[in-house]
Amino acid sequence: MMKNQLAGLMKQAQAMQDNLKKAQEELAFVEVEGQSGAGLVKVLMTCKHDVKRVTIDPSLLADDKDMLEDLVAAAMNDAVRRAAEASEAKMSKLTAGLPLPPGMKFPF
Repeated sequence: MMKNQLAGLMKQAQAMQDNLKKAQEELAFVEVEGQSGAGLVKVLMTCKHDVKRVTIDPSLLADDKDMLEDLVAAAMNDAVRRAAEASEAKMSKLTAGLPLPPGMKFPF
């Protein structure tokens, strides 16, 4: 009986690993939008951090170059944060109920 249980656990572990890999691949197609300056600067990126589009409101083009650069950086950071949240949410669905040591995250 013990051998069958071990085989079953190994099969479950393999299925979970396959599902995690598939989920990671899907994150390349999940897009998030980061913003700054009350939406005057927007960055669209995938959860794999590929930037798809940067949108800058024309009213900012006459403004201070340093301020515009700061707003672009802030929008990028917001997009990265949103991508991390979306990735974490997707992965946590797959790992729900799985006992992991503190501080350990999927994927390994």
